[in-house]
Amino acid sequence: MIETKVYKKNQTTIPAELRKKHSVKPDDIVEWKEDDEGNIQVSFRKKVKVDDIIRIVKTKERTNAVNLKRSLYR
Repeated sequence: MIETKVYKKNQTTIPAELRKKHSVKPDDIVEWKEDDEGNIQVSFRKKVKVDDIIRIVKTKERTNAVNLKRSLYR
């Protein structure tokens, strides 16, 4: 078991051993899941970026990538 301290503003540090093992980088997402018994599961995932999802969705209409990207961040 690894322990970490919770600091002011409820911040904590992900231990280096876990960061390396799970390839956790800045901007990654930490997901916290609590089951019915109160047990907490922590997992890590990469933040999905617009560039990662380009070409996944297809459309017959012509689109403007710049305008689509801008509309995502409004």
